[in-house]
Amino acid sequence: MATVINMPRLSDTMEEGVVAKWLVKKGDKISEGDILAEIETDKATMEFESFYDGTLLHIGIEEGETAPVDKLLAIIGEEGEDISGLLNGGSSPSAQPAKEEQKEEVTSVAATANTIPEGVEVITMPRLSDTMEEGTVATWLKKVGDTVEEGDILAEIETDKATMEFESFYSGTLLHIGIEEGQTAPVDVLLAIIGPAGTDISSIKDGGAVASSTDVTATIKEENKEVAAVTVTADTANSGGRIFASPLAKKIAADKNIDLSQVKGTGENGRITKKDIESYTPAIAKSEPAKTKEVVSTPAIQTFTPAGEESIEEVKNSQMRKAIARSLSSSKFTAPHYYLTIEVGMDNAISSRKIINELPDTKVSFNDMVVKACAMALRRHPQVNTSWKDDVTVYNKHISIGVAVAVPDGLVVPVLPFTDHMNIMEIDTKVRDLAVKARDKKLTPQEMSGSTFTVSNLGMFGIQEFTSIINQPNSAILSVGAIVEKPVVKEGKVVVGNTMKVTLACDHRTVDGATGAQFLQTLKQYLENPVTMLA
Repeated sequence: MATVINMPRLSDTMEEGVVAKWLVKKGDKISEGDILAEIETDKATMEFESFYDGTLLHIGIEEGETAPVDKLLAIIGEEGEDISGLLNGGSSPSAQPAKEEQKEEVTSVAATANTIPEGVEVITMPRLSDTMEEGTVATWLKKVGDTVEEGDILAEIETDKATMEFESFYSGTLLHIGIEEGQTAPVDVLLAIIGPAGTDISSIKDGGAVASSTDVTATIKEENKEVAAVTVTADTANSGGRIFASPLAKKIAADKNIDLSQVKGTGENGRITKKDIESYTPAIAKSEPAKTKEVVSTPAIQTFTPAGEESIEEVKNSQMRKAIARSLSSSKFTAPHYYLTIEVGMDNAISSRKIINELPDTKVSFNDMVVKACAMALRRHPQVNTSWKDDVTVYNKHISIGVAVAVPDGLVVPVLPFTDHMNIMEIDTKVRDLAVKARDKKLTPQEMSGSTFTVSNLGMFGIQEFTSIINQPNSAILSVGAIVEKPVVKEGKVVVGNTMKVTLACDHRTVDGATGAQFLQTLKQYLENPVTMLA
């Protein structure tokens, strides 16, 4: 008897999944333990194995498609078995759409199977991070007609968090590019088609198996004509040929007003890298004196420009900037924020840090001390280490602190897993490593997910006090100011002391005022007595 397999819940917070890749196809024999597909959850891409033997009779979610948990994923049964009852909402109604909707789905699946030629693979815009909703093709590393091997890098795609290389899972010829360089498209829109050379794919491009994706792509092309034109101009040399450069190299070149056509690339196939831009020295034009002489000898009438003339420039928002806007707006307008501020004496912390940093190969920052103190305080105040859901409050038994890092395009929050099990030196090493990756756009989605609390420090910029927006699903975020030398009262006498203000932003749905205040009292005890954190 046929068995219905639904989209599994592969993590505690998973609400929907993306079928990254099917490892079997319709008609294949399946044994218990065989890997059916790779499924991308909200935390990672995981292999999903079969618990049944039989033949794969139906695939309900195609590669690249997103579907909620419990939606029909596949049907396994005996070869030739009639499964029309299951497809029409038979024995597994919870996993099926309504009857009429299911008929349309079956028709679509049949049309897809009949439309896509043998050996042709349709590739859609991948979901490269847990929060990604759309992506921008920064650079195509292959062009139509190129031979592609499994594992080759097809393109560099800018997500809401980083620019990442996207590799091919298939071998063949690149037959079609659906999203041009510089264009932005939602996840699951047609990105490319790979198949045997010379294959007719007009039925796919013209609205066959991926009609909806193609329509969206056409709209994107229309809306981004100006952007595409600018991209082509920036990537084309004087000879009319294309210039290959990494997105980071392009950005640095734009910031320094360097003409990429004048830079010699040392990367693969002459690709221009960050190192090439940083070491580039512009040549001095020999014709400059002649031009100067000509200008001097010819009288010129200078047009009048009124002082204070208004001008604007519109800069396209990056994927990261749009993601920041979405997540912080959602947090600010859904979580009732309140703020608690205390002033911490840092004299002992300064002395302790000096002693620690005198040890060989050791360097600890004040921020490392704050992160360690937060981890220990969270252990004593578990209510602050929670997450709000509509029907339950989630108590996180583990402590993983996110550390906000400023990057040129905005802000990212790499995470230190199990921070309470790390000593201050380990925290320092990990934070430095993650910060370098963040600025080089090399952070993986896994390194930016799973935080239970966040620390944001602007003290190095001289900011003495500020408030932050909670990084959901966290319940709180700590804003750390600069250490200030000022008069303080000790034992009835005014002396010179060093203090630092910290502000805790709390979600009032999970953390009450007294709870937040008690957390700050504990935090202050640790910071004013650093020896208690060295155990």
